[in-house]
Amino acid sequence: MAHSLKENEHHGVDLPDNNHEEDKSNVKNGYAKDQRDALPDALGSSKGIYGNTVARMPTEKYATHYNMNHKIRGLALIFNHEFFDIHNLKPRTGTDQDRKNLEEVLRKLGFEVVVFQDLRYHDIELQIKQATKYDHTDHDCLCVAVLTHGDTGILYARDTQYKPDILWTGFSADRCPSLAGKPKIFFLQACQGDKLDGGVVLSRTETDGHLEIDSYRIPAQADFLVVYSTVKGYYSWRNTTRGSWFIQALCEELRTNGFDKDLLTILTFVAQRVAFDFESNVPDSPTMHQQKQIPCVMSMLTRLIHFTRGKEGAEEIQKQGQKQDKPKGVFGGIFSKGKKVENIL
Repeated sequence: MAHSLKENEHHGVDLPDNNHEEDKSNVKNGYAKDQRDALPDALGSSKGIYGNTVARMPTEKYATHYNMNHKIRGLALIFNHEFFDIHNLKPRTGTDQDRKNLEEVLRKLGFEVVVFQDLRYHDIELQIKQATKYDHTDHDCLCVAVLTHGDTGILYARDTQYKPDILWTGFSADRCPSLAGKPKIFFLQACQGDKLDGGVVLSRTETDGHLEIDSYRIPAQADFLVVYSTVKGYYSWRNTTRGSWFIQALCEELRTNGFDKDLLTILTFVAQRVAFDFESNVPDSPTMHQQKQIPCVMSMLTRLIHFTRGKEGAEEIQKQGQKQDKPKGVFGGIFSKGKKVENIL
């Protein structure tokens, strides 16, 4: 049962609902005031902003699945990094195969895919900012993928390091209301440290919610899904010809089950593929040889993500988009001005 405790609410987003009167009665009946444990939230920010933002409700309050019946699936931004200006970062040979596979599978799922190649930090920040300003009203969701070098708590642009939370903080429901109540999906293919996972051998033993009149509140940080290719502190492995283990497994599962299973279930089997089907092959380096990896999922989802069939393909969307006035900076303008950008649409 939802409790609307006005005395101690922090910023959120109001969405239409039909349980408003019941929530009022909970306060009258003497429910205790909620208090917070003063820790940063899961998306990297400990600062709250008081106030209300009202956004359109894309799904009934207690619906089990996100609404995937908007006109457009959504934007998919891929930041692919192969070469770096930082002297100790080697080229990420094989990442172009990841980019190609991920672009292909996201297109088949109906996304409008835009690829950015080897951007500097300022340019990454600029592209993300433009995407947060875009009107996502007719979109099901958002997807952002970053393929790069990384370390504990950081990712690398072409010229410097940055904290990954700059990728998603601008898409919170209070800052990007047209994505409120919609899934925001982030795939991060990067190391999170320099630890190795030698694995453990297992052996078998013999002992074996539809109304639009009232409102309800959602947390501003709800509906995010952040998927790391490896757990904090550990290496993330990449094959120089076939691409990274994680992106290989992710693309294969999305090709096979993208329309048949919900995304968290798919990601469970992505983890299974990475854990069971891959092992490092570096015979000249005993410490690096036969190492393992496991992806890490951080979910703030409030429903299941199930991609529906029949969504318009990206090529058709592009044709329609050319007939409409689109804000400068999306699929042109600042998205491509003076940058090494491959617009796949």
